[in-house]
Amino acid sequence: MISTTKSTVLLKHHLKQLKLPTMLAECEKIAARAAKDNLDHLAFLLQLCELELIDRERRAGERRLKAARFPSHKTLEEFDFKSRPSVNKPLVLELTKGEYLDRRENLLFVGPSGTGKPRPTQYPVCTTGM
Repeated sequence: MISTTKSTVLLKHHLKQLKLPTMLAECEKIAARAAKDNLDHLAFLLQLCELELIDRERRAGERRLKAARFPSHKTLEEFDFKSRPSVNKPLVLELTKGEYLDRRENLLFVGPSGTGKPRPTQYPVCTTGM
């Protein structure tokens, strides 16, 4: 029978070789929680896989934002809707969900320079990889 320490070392080695950094970082914590909650092996593995997938999607979005090389990194949280009362805030926030991408719809933003027209589209396009 393999000792827990040897098993942990081997598992971490394999996860590193397989390039699964989130699973590597979280495996012991999730294993302890799974044991405490009396979860079976598949539930434990599912939790680890979900964490890895979520983290990969987050990192991929960050890479796409970086690769897009926008002139400045601005977010909608920084946008002052009060200074631009003509901007429809609920509509802009709806656009950030990126559902128009799934429906293959075009958007046309019209307005003066410097009013933040690209912001609602930058984040969903880059983070979803469309």
